[in-house]
Amino acid sequence: MMKTINIGILIFNEVEVLDFAGPFEVFSIASHHSKKLFNVFTIAEKDNVIIARNGLKILPHCSFEDNVDIDILIIPGGYGAETIEFKNQKLLEWIIEINHKTIITASVCTGAIILAETKLLNGKKATTHWMDIDRLKKDYPAIQVIAERKYVEDGKFITSGGISAGINMSFYIIEKLYGKEVVVNTAKRMEYDLSG
Repeated sequence: MMKTINIGILIFNEVEVLDFAGPFEVFSIASHHSKKLFNVFTIAEKDNVIIARNGLKILPHCSFEDNVDIDILIIPGGYGAETIEFKNQKLLEWIIEINHKTIITASVCTGAIILAETKLLNGKKATTHWMDIDRLKKDYPAIQVIAERKYVEDGKFITSGGISAGINMSFYIIEKLYGKEVVVNTAKRMEYDLSG
């Protein structure tokens, strides 16, 4: 019998919408013989309304204080990640703590900059949005930055390129955990072209 895996998707002000909503959709509808495989929720530092890029308002399911179990942590990017949150010490410490318990810690787009700031990616391969590859190389020389890849895996860490690449990464994670059949069925339901 397959265990339901808890996926916590971090959100914060000025988060890129598709960075969190793409993986949220993929994992939320993934199932096997009508059984949902993932319990997906958003998590923020506080339980206030979050204002994402372009004004989308989101109420997180929970906050750091709720101490929820997270098997897979997804750190999205966007303007808020690369200009504000990557220097949020409370957030960085929370990620480091959660990472002790995760089976996978992943980032989408410039969420890699937040993850890089924790130093958890030091000595590892990683990627980010093509516009931020040079910044990642320059500011975090301890990371082996890989360009022109949808996602890069190194140990328990998976980083993805910009915005829509988070969807590709999500399908990769599902295949890694549950196999190709679940991926194909989920993509078909979403009318998503896996060949891209």
